[in-house]
Amino acid sequence: MRPLIEASELAGALTPMVSATVVLDVRWRLGGPPTYPEFLAGHVPGAYWVDLDADLADPPGRGGRHPLPDPDRLQSRLRSWGIDDDSRVVVYDDANATAAARAWWVLRWAGLDSVQVLDGGLAAWTGAGGALQPGPVDTRPTGTVTVPPGAMPTLDADGTARLAAEGVLLDARAAPRYRGEVEPVDPIAGHIPGARSAPTTDNVDGTGRFVPVDQLHERFARLGITDDAAATPVGVYCGSGVTAAHTVLSLELAGRAAALYPGSWSEWITDPNRPVAVGPEP
Repeated sequence: MRPLIEASELAGALTPMVSATVVLDVRWRLGGPPTYPEFLAGHVPGAYWVDLDADLADPPGRGGRHPLPDPDRLQSRLRSWGIDDDSRVVVYDDANATAAARAWWVLRWAGLDSVQVLDGGLAAWTGAGGALQPGPVDTRPTGTVTVPPGAMPTLDADGTARLAAEGVLLDARAAPRYRGEVEPVDPIAGHIPGARSAPTTDNVDGTGRFVPVDQLHERFARLGITDDAAATPVGVYCGSGVTAAHTVLSLELAGRAAALYPGSWSEWITDPNRPVAVGPEP
């Protein structure tokens, strides 16, 4: 299934005559207050609110700020949203799809195949004339999905270091954080040696929609990613494995698979023996 869905297509999927589509609202602010009040003010009809920090990650620790969720706990949450193994799931946020991409990646990692991100998010929905539903949603029957984790490739710290030397490792954070000039979240600034700066914001345009596939392809080619997956393995990390998922999604749109380092920078720096690079060069 295509990773992206247009607002008009989602509207058609939500009509009573079409088989049920589960919609997840993944609005999120890094370090900010919960977005549940915004959800209650208005959301795509029938959407469930997802707490990225609590539902799509385990508590922070040595595994980073957003470790992958425990599979059993994730399975319970997915079932509470009425998701079955064959469900079609659409995820969205109200920004540039960063949070939605994390949901897309986690659900794909959990073994779900039919997961799509609403291109342009909530603004695209309302811009296309989509109505907003206030208040909580009526729960649907409990789902039956099973979660066999590992359906998406991941890297640990050692594998990330090897890939930086043997393939292409992308750092999806903002360029000043990559260079080590600022670090608003983590206690140490810099980047993993060998990583190339590839800010997630360059995957989208000013409206929060993904740029055309040919532009994505050109962008990743400039970063040294060839069409030969065997010759050039690709990995992505960020601060805690959230924005990196956005770049994994963008690479998939461009026809390339990539592994995610879930712990990312926030885990890398928990070991003082791991090297840290600063400046504009890998």
